[in-house]
Amino acid sequence: MKLYYKAGACSLSPHIVALEAGLDIGIEAVDLKTKVTETGANFLETNPKGSVPALILDDGSLLTEGAVIVQYLADQAPASGLIPAAGSVTRYKVQEWLNFIATDLHKGFSPLFNPATPDDYKAMAKQNLDRRFAHLERTLADGRSYLTGETFTVADAYAYVVLTWAAQVGIDLAAHPKVAAFVIRVGQRPKVQAALKAEGLLAA
Repeated sequence: MKLYYKAGACSLSPHIVALEAGLDIGIEAVDLKTKVTETGANFLETNPKGSVPALILDDGSLLTEGAVIVQYLADQAPASGLIPAAGSVTRYKVQEWLNFIATDLHKGFSPLFNPATPDDYKAMAKQNLDRRFAHLERTLADGRSYLTGETFTVADAYAYVVLTWAAQVGIDLAAHPKVAAFVIRVGQRPKVQAALKAEGLLAA
């Protein structure tokens, strides 16, 4: 399998999951402005959507959308515990988190990365994100290590990546100490560190 990614983008989530699952995958960086990969290929020929992550499966087929890709990867290594069994309530709980992260958190950051977004709209976007952070804070307030308890899942990988964007757009998570601690805790996992280093986000 091969994962197309942009360093630090949402594609970092399936990169982390693949390493946590012990899967042997290749990675190839994409310049999202030019749509050219690090090997000089036209990325649009691989993924017409032009977005990352994009995963080429062993049979050569394409899988896109991060929340789907992480589930596929985790299902390749069920013993990893990265996602509960299909059909179980706990599986749906993880999917509930994936959907929340994708629609409320991930998309909530989008206006803040767009230089054309008016400042007053950016202020509103930050207020909306703060309410989402408050929900995470309440969830983690019972002392759990991860979103669904003590087991690290694909939802935690996705949440971690999105939450790391806060510092890039001038959001201080100090007002949500449980969330801030979650980011630190996940970031210290050896496979997370390995993914960060592979993408050039940490010193080797």
